[in-house]
Amino acid sequence: MLGGTPIYILKEGTERESGRGAQMKNIAAAKAIAEAVRSTLGPKGMDKMLVDSLGDVTITNDGVTILKEIDVVHPAAKMIVEVAKAQDQECGDGTTTAVVLAGELLTKAEEMLEQNVHPTTITRGYAMASKKSVELLEKLGVELKVDDEKILKNIAITSMTGKSAGRSKEYLAELAVKAVKEVAEKEDKKYKVDLDNVKIEKKHGGTIEDTELIKGIILDKEKVHPGMPDKVKDAKIALINAALEIKKTEIDANIRISDPSQLQAFLDEEERMLKSMVEKIKATGANVVFCQKGIDDMAQHFLAKEGIYAVRRVKKSDMEKLAKATGANIVTTLDDLGKNDLGHAGMVEERKIGDDEMTFVTDCKNPRAVSILVRGGTEHVVDEIERILNDALHTVSIALEDGKLISGGGASAVELALNLRDYAATIGGREQLAIEAFADALEAIPKTLAENAGLDVIDVLIKLRKAHKDGDKYAGLDVFTGDIVDMRERNVVEPIRVGRQAIEAATEVANMILRIDDVIAAKGESKSDNKPPSSGGDEDF
Repeated sequence: MLGGTPIYILKEGTERESGRGAQMKNIAAAKAIAEAVRSTLGPKGMDKMLVDSLGDVTITNDGVTILKEIDVVHPAAKMIVEVAKAQDQECGDGTTTAVVLAGELLTKAEEMLEQNVHPTTITRGYAMASKKSVELLEKLGVELKVDDEKILKNIAITSMTGKSAGRSKEYLAELAVKAVKEVAEKEDKKYKVDLDNVKIEKKHGGTIEDTELIKGIILDKEKVHPGMPDKVKDAKIALINAALEIKKTEIDANIRISDPSQLQAFLDEEERMLKSMVEKIKATGANVVFCQKGIDDMAQHFLAKEGIYAVRRVKKSDMEKLAKATGANIVTTLDDLGKNDLGHAGMVEERKIGDDEMTFVTDCKNPRAVSILVRGGTEHVVDEIERILNDALHTVSIALEDGKLISGGGASAVELALNLRDYAATIGGREQLAIEAFADALEAIPKTLAENAGLDVIDVLIKLRKAHKDGDKYAGLDVFTGDIVDMRERNVVEPIRVGRQAIEAATEVANMILRIDDVIAAKGESKSDNKPPSSGGDEDF
């Protein structure tokens, strides 16, 4: 107010929340998101059924899938969803762990705020604890022998445990390890894995055990002409990014024909041009053609006559995978196509899978791209198996890349918490409170595992702390028996990157939310606000 006159700085209808109220509301929203996925953590975690606005149903206990499907409105809650997405992008696993940890860090921060500990003190303490945790994690990590397929399989099984793969997880884990090893490339004694080179194709029907790894590429396409062979052995493959059709002029053009003989000559010329295209392909020795664009009906006829198997409108990404799997070069004009551009596969065939015809390019020598055909009783099962396989492929690939493992079952979390409490004592000051709170937050992981398994949380935590105090740094919770066991002996292991990323991402988002003390939300514009001005007169039409 100035001399009794109000001064408007913000637009009318803008909502503003500041100070402690803003912090508490942000923390409450973030905690609500963490609570939504908390019950899915661990081997005994429950599933969620999500129904979108169109009525499509998703059944999963994959943290990031749940959070992507939920239509979140609150900005602080959206930040927690971003943590899960970042974790999924970086590691493919540990999304629920990261979200639960972020929620717990904010719960502990809320208690400290009520004791009048300043937010910047809390965030500084959390940052110190996060940095120390990553250092401790590196020391805790165990070197991975790249040739040890059993360990890689255990990593895949750990990431699948608790998901609906059930008894098939060993079989799926084996497929994941084989697929990653096929596409892994060695660079300076280190491995690099590009999972874009593993194509997952889904078809419901059959059982989960019918899922198979193909050393080559599967295309959800059929041959373009029924006269073409169903199978081509010792396939010589041409990849063409050009239409096998008569070219149209860039500018509008009319062709005027006044004599019937001219019309026949015109048609004959079209036929001759298409025939010459097919002859160029035949001359290279190719007996299979994958075309990124269209193939004219006449060209299809000539290809069938020559006994060439052809597929049209293949996606660009699939063309690139075919090039990697078969060793072919993608050519943009037929004039450039030569023998050296052809790829090779032991077999190219059309198979009927369910109700659809699919093209299988198999028996590729040393393929740098492979495919997994996922089968299952229903669409929901197939979708969930795809998500499970994605987790397994990611964890195996980052384990190969990083070459270091940590123990699961809450073992690493309890060991970090134990060491952080000792570290906090050396820091002193109010930051010590934040570091101790960080240690307590880490213990939320074994607590949640115990809770979801129906075990007594306090008993489990006391036993775990005692085991780690006695020097058993790999002691974790066996949720099936309720015993505290060595997680390495139970083969419950995960790549170090999963734990590191979860800690760093959860700390960053918790600190960001804690530093917000003012929320200014603009009023959403209604349709009437956007109405164009009337063209004259007072009447509305």
